Amino acid sequence: MKKILIIGANGFVGRRILDHLSANGAYEVFGSSLHPDIRPEGNHTFVRLDINDYPAVEALFDRICPDVVVNCSALSVPDYCESHREEAYALNVSAVENLAQCCEQQGSRLIHLSTDFVFDGKSERLYTEEDRPDPVNYYGVTKLQGEQAVARCCRDYAIVRVVVVYGKALPGQHGNILQLVKNRLEAGLEIRVVSDQYRTPTWVADIADGVERLIHSGRSGIYHICGGESLSIAEMAYRVADYFGLDRTLIRPVTTEEMKEATPRPRNSGLSIEKARRELGYRSHTLEEGLEEMR
Repeated sequence: MKKILIIGANGFVGRRILDHLSANGAYEVFGSSLHPDIRPEGNHTFVRLDINDYPAVEALFDRICPDVVVNCSALSVPDYCESHREEAYALNVSAVENLAQCCEQQGSRLIHLSTDFVFDGKSERLYTEEDRPDPVNYYGVTKLQGEQAVARCCRDYAIVRVVVVYGKALPGQHGNILQLVKNRLEAGLEIRVVSDQYRTPTWVADIADGVERLIHSGRSGIYHICGGESLSIAEMAYRVADYFGLDRTLIRPVTTEEMKEATPRPRNSGLSIEKARRELGYRSHTLEEGLEEMR
């Protein structure tokens, strides 16, 4: 039975992966986070861990001897990363490099989650894994450097890039943009969304499926695990409104310039999933199939 260690197991993506892998008893699943377990019930073992505490990380590896480590931990708010660069670098780069070194020493496979924000968004087509990254903000810079650290330190690894992850959040977890749209529309509140930034939104359950496929694939490299449809943020919001029967007139589409975001974002950072389809048998769900769980 493979031992799986999930770093960042209280987070939106990390908890879904933990729940998915521990559901059928096929793995011995360990979860770790800086804070106490948000949902202790379940077939997993939980360990509190600060991944910036390198001796504690190394001690945990020595104790568990994981076959696979899934790193979902990151500082992922672009505006915060821009103004807290040392903190962003520590978590998104330095801690990742230490995890990668521990995995290499232990013989563990590392599956590391990354982002579409490693690209500049100037492409007129979906990005493939072979395209050259060129981030436009510091969050993207640190995530790219984290990817590079994994590839440099590990022989057995997979980097998983995801995009605009959505789904039903647990109590105590941060929401996601589609949940925010739904909540505001249900409350009768207007919401401003950008109409000229395009993404390939990802149902969180698809990430869990993709990660499990990568646990067994034995292939190393980068994989785009996301949705198969490129949509503007405004289009996503309208589809949320239509799916739940909410008032779409409350949605105010604005341009990137009108939004006046403090930190630049890529305009078109949709990712191609052809490699994951071909090599892993990965199949994404439609936006509406993912929204179903948010009823």
